[in-house]
Amino acid sequence: MTTSTATVTLADLTRMLRESAGEEEGIDLDGDVIDTPFIDLGYDSLALLQVIGEIQRDYGISIPDDAVVDAETPGALLALINSGRTPAA
Repeated sequence: MTTSTATVTLADLTRMLRESAGEEEGIDLDGDVIDTPFIDLGYDSLALLQVIGEIQRDYGISIPDDAVVDAETPGALLALINSGRTPAA
């Protein structure tokens, strides 16, 4: 298990997206996707919730579900995850 002081990177996030929900054909997650809306990348709210669950388990942090809804791009989600993180109880 990774400690809560570890930073989640775009590479970490895209790996988890692939593992949880696969990768849409024609979408290159290794490209410049930081500001691309998740819906354009082929991921819906269910896929994001699966990834958030994995991040909470692996990194020992708590992320409110309602905050995740507002994070529409990988960059916004990473900012949410990596700033003001609350250790999971």
